[in-house]
Amino acid sequence: MSFLTTRRSALFAGVFALLLPAVGLAQAPEKKKVTIAVGGKNLLYYLPLTIAEQRGYFKEEGLDVEIVDFAGGARALQAVVGGSADVVSGAFEHNINMQAKGQPMRAFVLQGRAPQIVLAVSTRTMPGYKSVADLKGKKIGVTAPGSSTNIMANYVLAKNGLKPADVSFIGVGASQGAVAAMRAGQIDAISNLDPVVTILARGNDIKIVSDTRDVAEADKVFGGPMPAATLYAPVAFIEKNPNTVQALTNAIVRANKWIQKAGPSDIVRSVPESYLLGDRAVYIDAFLKAKPALSPDGMIPDQGPATALRALASVDPAMAGAKVDLKSVYTNDFVKKANAKYPNG
Repeated sequence: MSFLTTRRSALFAGVFALLLPAVGLAQAPEKKKVTIAVGGKNLLYYLPLTIAEQRGYFKEEGLDVEIVDFAGGARALQAVVGGSADVVSGAFEHNINMQAKGQPMRAFVLQGRAPQIVLAVSTRTMPGYKSVADLKGKKIGVTAPGSSTNIMANYVLAKNGLKPADVSFIGVGASQGAVAAMRAGQIDAISNLDPVVTILARGNDIKIVSDTRDVAEADKVFGGPMPAATLYAPVAFIEKNPNTVQALTNAIVRANKWIQKAGPSDIVRSVPESYLLGDRAVYIDAFLKAKPALSPDGMIPDQGPATALRALASVDPAMAGAKVDLKSVYTNDFVKKANAKYPNG
């Protein structure tokens, strides 16, 4: 090798080395410390969020994520609106509601392709239950007033001729408190998720009225694909921090794909012991019921926003005439890049 060739190679190597930091910097998250608000972190509804955290996917994407848990999705949303959190892990339909209120939010990665919410009645206080009409004047437990569990219950009531004012909604959370409220007879019905629902069902405490853990039933109930848990944030945050949002999306997509390949024992080993609510077998049963409703790839269905708007309009007539740009309440741009980067999870 000539002296000139050697020098040229060294020069190219030096230039390449100088470029590396710039390339890395271009892809680095603009905001490495991110706070995610969630309503009921232990729920299987948000399992991808927990898996991304527990398996270190957020850290591998260069993020320091703090997850703050609230009693329900409505309160998690309030945290972002109030500025104490950056991103919500919550139900898709909140994006439509917020745009109608002039506070644009956008969902950027899907965790669940069906709501997984179950409406059930108490076998103790309503042993003679025959139809949804029997719920008139009754107390229905939801994770928190205004949350997706509340909206789903409203939707089922509306399809059966009842209005939200015909019942009383009580916030019972998404854990042992919800189970205790049902078993103590403090509520007559419940709209909640797993593992709470499976615990109550195994104890013969409830009779299921509507079960959207089944994707086909969810599509039938809502008249189309109803996106469930997403990561969403104010549009301004997404536009200001695209690399941060991409990193969050990458982590959730990887979690989605890992879950689809995982067995029950893998899941049990990966979630905190407190999630099991004292019964490993119940959690495994709940996971097997919920797994088909979890997103395999993070893609938000294009028909989803229209389905969600119909559901909201059925319980809030004002939403029927609301000016909402359904194409702006979600994006799959980040998800497509994440799937290209991690085709196998």
